[in-house]
Amino acid sequence: MLDIRLFREKPELVRAGFARMGTPVEQVDEIRELDERLRALKTETETKKAEMNTASKAMGKASPAERELKRAELRTLGDSIGEVDALRDVVERELHDRLLRVPNLPDDRVPEGKSDADNVCVRAWGTPKTFDFTPKPHWEIGTNLGILDIERGIKISGSRFYVLKGAGAALQRALIAYMLDTHINQHGFTEVYPPFVVKEQCLIGTGQLPKFYDTVYRDVEDDFWMVPTAEVPVTNLHREEMLDGDALPIHYVAYTPCFRREKMSAGRDIRGIKRGHQFDKVEMVLFCKPEDSDAEHEMLTLSAENICKGLGLTYRTMLVCSGEKGDFNSLQYDIEVYAPASKGEEGGEWLEVSSCSNFGDYQARRASIRYRPAPGAKPEFVHTLNGSGLALPRIMIAILENYQNADGSVTIPTALRSYMGGRESISLKAPTASK
Repeated sequence: MLDIRLFREKPELVRAGFARMGTPVEQVDEIRELDERLRALKTETETKKAEMNTASKAMGKASPAERELKRAELRTLGDSIGEVDALRDVVERELHDRLLRVPNLPDDRVPEGKSDADNVCVRAWGTPKTFDFTPKPHWEIGTNLGILDIERGIKISGSRFYVLKGAGAALQRALIAYMLDTHINQHGFTEVYPPFVVKEQCLIGTGQLPKFYDTVYRDVEDDFWMVPTAEVPVTNLHREEMLDGDALPIHYVAYTPCFRREKMSAGRDIRGIKRGHQFDKVEMVLFCKPEDSDAEHEMLTLSAENICKGLGLTYRTMLVCSGEKGDFNSLQYDIEVYAPASKGEEGGEWLEVSSCSNFGDYQARRASIRYRPAPGAKPEFVHTLNGSGLALPRIMIAILENYQNADGSVTIPTALRSYMGGRESISLKAPTASK
């Protein structure tokens, strides 16, 4: 949520930011009008209450005949105040709802653009792998090895679901454990195991609601919402709290399954496991002081990159353009790994496995997360940041395709072998283990 003072004092700044995001700029004047109307109604209420207070005091000095007239005046004033308060509540709710729906303002460093073709590569690591045989896409590799069953996933739950079996399930579990251990032991994060369902207010706090109402799964009876990302429960750990400035920054990491209706990608990437309604993800969530925000964003991004390096996956880090970045962050890096056959006969592509975002105080305003810079100091909003560290199943895709061999087997990355009992490969033959 943006500070209403930006609309009052710097409307041109807001208009410029909205224009860069492709957001209708007329909203700025509409929100300013609502704000002015709300303030006028508050002033009217205060004026009438002052009149009522004066009239009440005058009652004691009035004659019996005058008192009856003044009682009538007080009743009229009371009714009028009630009407103004009711109207003020309506306007206040409308203004709050409008503010919940507007995007964050993009950082000056965000490049101009309309699609991912306009994103800017800030660094890269590794070289896209080539083979002396024709590489297979992950859905063929997984099916041939008996570790991926898309047909039975569809039978159980419908399209965009799949089943991992045997070494496939073990590889997924190994990846999650490796990511968590790396972030905890090497990067200094604190692990959190949150609920996988949340209250509606949590999704409002992080920005998924009201805008993405149609993409979140919900249990209507108990009004629980299934998490689309661990960002939601972990950010809301400190909702409506006053944090100790000396405790900042706070670094959390969490694993959760994620549930999303893939309405936005209808008809896209229909083969394989690239897009699903359910997927696993390890997420990093940070809380910090505003002055530390940029440095924390870089640390967050490098932590995600380090996972890619540890797995030996070629990746590139992209600064996301204004027309492609998320609505609620101010600056976003996407980390993409190369998968050599994920488009089937069309060849390879870069797969986004992490978006590392700086939200500034946008989420903190929505969720009311503040801190005191010093004892007795005026409270300020923290800055929140988050990023995948990393997201599955695209890392699974990259491993299956990059580590495939001519005989159909898949070599297990060295970093994961200790998590898989020393296993070195996945094949139709008996697995080999290091001695």
